[in-house]
Formats: sequence, structure tokens, C-alpha cells
Amino acid sequence: MKSSLVAVSAAVVVATLVTGLKDRAALQEKFGLGAAGKPSPELMMMGRIKPTDGPAGDPEFNAQLVADKIEAITSPPPTPDRSEPDAAASQPAAPQPAAPQTAAPPAQTVAQPAPVTPPIVSKPPATQQTAAAPQPAVDESALRYFASRGDKVRLQAEISRLQALYPNWVPPADPLAVPQNGDKQLEAMWQLYSDGRYAELRKAVADRQATDAGWQPPTDLLDRLDVAEARARLVNASDLKQYATVVDTAAATPSLLTCSEIDILWRVAEAFIQTERAQRGQDAYTYVLKNCTNPAERQATVEKASTLLAYQPMQALLALERPAADGSREFDAIRDNLARRFVAEGNDDPNLAIAPDYIARLEKLAGTEGLASDALLLGWYQLRRNNDADAEKWFRAARAKQDSAAASQGLALALIARKAPEEAEDVMFRWRADSDDATSTYLAATANLMALQPPVDLAEDVLHRIATEVIARKYVPTAQQFGWYARSLNQFQTAARWFETALAWKPDDEPSAYGLVITREQLSDRKGVLDLQRAWAGRSSRITNLEDTSSLMPNAVTPPPAKGGLVAQQPAQPTQRPLAEPLPAERRVTLQPGAEVVVRAARPAMETMTAPRGPRQTRGCSTTIDAGQLKPADALSRGWCLMDINRPMEAISAFEAALQSPARKIREDAAYGQSLAYLRAGLSSNAAVAATKAPQNRQRAAELQVAILADRALSAFDAGRYRETLIYLDQRAQLQQERIDLMVLRGYSYLNLKMYGDATRIFEAAAATGSRDAARGLADVRNVTHPDTNN
Repeated sequence: MKSSLVAVSAAVVVATLVTGLKDRAALQEKFGLGAAGKPSPELMMMGRIKPTDGPAGDPEFNAQLVADKIEAITSPPPTPDRSEPDAAASQPAAPQPAAPQTAAPPAQTVAQPAPVTPPIVSKPPATQQTAAAPQPAVDESALRYFASRGDKVRLQAEISRLQALYPNWVPPADPLAVPQNGDKQLEAMWQLYSDGRYAELRKAVADRQATDAGWQPPTDLLDRLDVAEARARLVNASDLKQYATVVDTAAATPSLLTCSEIDILWRVAEAFIQTERAQRGQDAYTYVLKNCTNPAERQATVEKASTLLAYQPMQALLALERPAADGSREFDAIRDNLARRFVAEGNDDPNLAIAPDYIARLEKLAGTEGLASDALLLGWYQLRRNNDADAEKWFRAARAKQDSAAASQGLALALIARKAPEEAEDVMFRWRADSDDATSTYLAATANLMALQPPVDLAEDVLHRIATEVIARKYVPTAQQFGWYARSLNQFQTAARWFETALAWKPDDEPSAYGLVITREQLSDRKGVLDLQRAWAGRSSRITNLEDTSSLMPNAVTPPPAKGGLVAQQPAQPTQRPLAEPLPAERRVTLQPGAEVVVRAARPAMETMTAPRGPRQTRGCSTTIDAGQLKPADALSRGWCLMDINRPMEAISAFEAALQSPARKIREDAAYGQSLAYLRAGLSSNAAVAATKAPQNRQRAAELQVAILADRALSAFDAGRYRETLIYLDQRAQLQQERIDLMVLRGYSYLNLKMYGDATRIFEAAAATGSRDAARGLADVRNVTHPDTNN
């Protein structure tokens, strides 16, 4: 009771002092709310970002602090210093008896330490001389309700809202002391609002108005309900990626665009960017960094912006960071990740110049933390800028930490640029089938290797594996270079077959045709020479005007390679007609060492070919060894090799050894491989368990689940459990369209369950695709349902 009397007395004194104050600066000074003339806006305008001269605060509500401020107002004011220019403004008025308030302070809003601000005002603020209307009664029911529930966040928001709406209003020292209105139904409505049950609240208001015509819901409650429903609509639209709706809802409810609704500001910024209004999105992030003070929210704002904005706009945002008390910078905690993000963006755009500070920071990280991913980022960044030596250094560092397709591909491209294609081929061979990019890089390395001058002495196994890949991929540049390489070894028959193979894959390849015609000339195949000359008449003068080839010499210089590797160059010749007759198809050959006397033909020049980057596993398991004695990476490679030769039980052990790796990527691949091995062995339950030994990406997880369900359906059918078979097939059909063979399985399950109508329907649908098994199943149904007719 004593505290309540003190609070009431204090409120009376406050009203007296406010009436006597003649200047807004004095009011601000008395309340300790910041210097006059430095407003701190909290509301983001949809049309533009409102400027600010000083940061706004977001302090947590403290009832004791409010009480202390009230007590400070009742203390004797200090003697003003009239030597200062603003002394008159800061001088308090003489105390007056308590009386009804007749005039309000200037309409310009005083800066408040609050996270919530009033909605956008359509009219300009009044001048200081304008007298305000009589102060309306302040509805404090929501204030007491949130205080009684211990909801400090909403209590602080409500205090801030009332302060913004009623500048002369002073929050009570004890919100719980606000008198209750005794309206239990209204209390229940506030409870519905607090619980977020907005539809129920709307119904409760409507029901009460229907039964009590004289009752009107508090305006504050309806306003809050409108804003809450708008917030829910905006969040839902953002989650559904309906970005235009997000922007429209925010524009219609500007009171949501405040620092207290930081998540809404983030969503609006994303919506702007996703609707190709990146500058507006940047403005939203800028607003947060200029006006909001919560350190965690400011840092999160920069992190979110870095995933959506490009490098240059991000530099403008980072310029808004504030220095810390210890001399550090505000965003130092996330600067490492920002450096990674910016360098990765530089990898995608070779014309983007990243600040040296970010490059140096990432180089330091690569040295201290030793992450292969950091070295890879640096390698690709340098490679894209033709800094081949630096790129090679970082790619080698990445491979030393973790051999991967990306690191090997980058290193291979750097080696090709350094004219070391032999090592590039060796580096990429194990990853050649990992992706289309990896395949392109490997084939580019083979073309450059075979084109070296003078020709290198390659081992037979290297030649064999290159030839195998070239034939499998039908890669013309390397096939052509095989022809020139065979000629350098005096193997003219082999050279002719390679040139013929290249022409079979690409009939308009003039360098291969030229190589073939001079090779046939040396083999005294006059008919073959004439056929080629007729076919290329008007398209290649050097073929149609072929002279003696005994003194032809190869080109001595090969142009330097580009980042994507090299392929054989063809002169730009217009194609007038196809070859007179088809040339022989591809043949696999093995080159043998040549004779001592070598006759070399002129080899065409080279041109660059792009070989993109991209990631696979090693191969080789000719001996029987204990996989547990291998390194995890080697065990993984052995597991895939054993799968290739259909030895799944041994592969299971190899993958189990690979699962011991500390590298997440190796564990993922090992769990995936072990699941496939169990499936191949017919152990679907074990496959499901193996799939959980390491997290899988969505695509792999779906593939495994589809395969496991199909295997279980087959097992259930073989065991005569036809209803169980249908269950598994239904589950699989929810993940992937049903294959024809599984449709046939479904049809026979229906047939065995005597569900002839369903069986007929399934068999007819499958038979329409041309499936013989389905047609046979349809006949089986007819044999069962109409045996007399079939007989």
C-alpha cells in the first residue's frame, strides 16, 4: 500500500512539472532520454529509408529504472548556467499546484530508448508553438495484463508504444498496480491475443458485440490484432516464397517495420532482393545497421545480407559497423566467413576484384586452420586470374589435406597451363568419371599429353587407359592426337585407324582427314587417298593438292594452354558436302614402341578448350587384402572397385573401414556405398541401417529409400506376402514414378490376392508400353477368370 501511495504521489508531481516545462530540451534532460535535436527513428518507411543522426536503443524494460527517473523528477532542479546558449531552454519552471493539463509539449516526438515506434504519420510534425489537443485517456489494460503474465518483451513493447503515442505519459513504477477493470471477458480476450489465437479472438469480439450491443472493444486491442494478423500473413508468405505478397503486406502495415520486429525487416529485405529490387533490399539492411542497436541482431543482419547481396553492396553495409570498446571491430567474429564468401564470389566472376585484406585473411586461415576448402577457394581464385603458380600451390595444399575431385581438377588445369599434362592426366585419372566437368578436364589433359613435342615415352598401361576412355567418350581431339602419336612411332596402320575413328565420330574434322590422307599415301593406298581428296575437294586445299609426304615434318611449337585444357585445332573450312563413303568405325588399339627410324608428319596447331571443374572415387582391387589395414580413403576406393566387379560382401567390409574416417565426405560416401552393397546382396534391412551411419544429401537419401522399398517389395513377393508387397510398392510410388517391371509385380500381387479387376487394370496399362511380361500377366488373368473361353 505504501509503494502504491508513493507511486500516485510521484505521478501528481510529474504532471505539475511537465506543465511548467517550456522547452523540449529540458524534458529530455530531466528524463535522461538523450540530447535534444538528435531523434532516433525506429520506423522503416516503405518509400525510403528515413535518415537518422544517432542510434536508437533497445534496452530491456526495467521497472526500477523507471521509478528512479520519477524520483529524480521530484528532486530539486540544479541551478542553470545562464552563460550557456541553451540555459533558458534547460531552466525548469516554478512548481505549480496540481491541475488538469491544458497544453502539451511540442508535437515533435522525443527520442525514446524503446524498440517500438509509432506508425508512419501522414502529416508533418507541428511546430513548437502549436498547442496540442487535450491529452486523451491512456488505456493501460494491456500494460497490466502483460506485467501480470511476466511477459517482459511485450510489456516493454507496450510501454514504448504508449510513450510514442502519448509523449507526456509516464509509465507506472509498478505496472501491476494499475487498477483492474474487472472485465473477465476482456481479460480472456487479451489472453487469446497473447497466445496468438487471433481467429478465436476475432470470434470472441464478434460474439460479445452480438450479445452486448453497447460494448465496444478497446481500440488498442483491435489495432494490435490487425498488426498481429498482418505479421502472421507476412511470415507465412515469406515462408512460401511469395515475395510480392511480403512487400505488399509490409507496405500496408508500416508499424511492423521497426527494430523490435527485426525478423520482419529481414524478410522484407529478402523479398525485395528476390523480386529483383536489390537496392531496396540493401536499403532495408542499411536501415537496420543505422538504427538498431542489438549486437546479435546487427551481426545476424550482415550474415543474412551476405547470402543475398553481391560483393560491392556488402562493402557498403560493412562500412556501417561500429567500433567496439576494446578497439576491435563490430563484425570481426564473422569476418572469416565473409572472406570465404567474397572469395567464392570472385571465383565465379574473374572480373571481380576482391580486396587484398580478404585474400590475406583467407590465406592466413588456410595456414592456421588447415581446411582443404579454404585452400580450394584460393586455388580457384588464382586460377581464374591466370596466376597459375599460386593456383598450383593452393591446389596441392588442398589435395594434401583431402584428395578430392575439385582439388584434383584445379591442379590438373594449373598443370596443363604449365605444360605438364602428363602429371595432369595422372592426377585426374581416378576422378575422371566423377562428373561431366571432371571428365572434360581429364580428356583435355589427355589431348595435351598426346600433343606434346617431342612426343613423350608413355608406359603401355597409361596409353591403354587413355585409349579406353577416349573410345568410351568418343573424344575426337585425343583420338586425332593418337593418330599423330602413332605416326611418330612409325606405326602407320595404327595411325590410320585412329584417324578413321576420329572421322567416324566427327566427319568434318579436317585435321584428322589430313592425317589420314598422308598416312594412306605413305601406306601406298592410292584408292584411299583419291577417295579422301574427292570428299574434301573445295574444303581443304592441302588434302586435294597432296604432294609427296616423305619429307613432312611436325610443327615444333605448341601454343600455351588455357585454363580449360587443349584440343586439336581445325582450320575454319566451310563444309560443302559429306564424305563420299562412310569411314570405318572405332577400334581399340594398343600402341607399341616404334622402330629406330621415325618419319614424322606435320601436326596441326592447337587451340584451347574449356574444361570445367567439378568431384569421384579411386579404382583398383586386383589383390585380396584386409580393408581394415587401409586408410579410410583407400578403403573407400577399394569398396567401389569391389562393387564394380560384383563382390558386394567384400565391399561391405571396405566401406565399413572407410566409415572410420574423420572426413565427413568420406563417411557419407562410405555409408552410401555400404547401403548399395547390402542391397546388391539382397539385405535390404541392413541397407537401411547402413544408410543411417552418416548423413546423406536429399538426393542420395531418396535414391536409397526407393531402392530399399523396391528390394523389400521383391522379397515380400518371393515369400508370398502379397499384401505386404503392395504396401512397399505404394510407399515407393510416393517417392518415384513406378517402373514397368514393378507395375507387373503389382499386377501379379493383385492376381494372387484374387483382385482380378485391379490386376487387369495394371496389366493393361503396362502392356500398352510394349511390355511382354505385362501382356503375359494379362493372359494369366484371363486364364483364371475365363478358362472356358481361353480353352
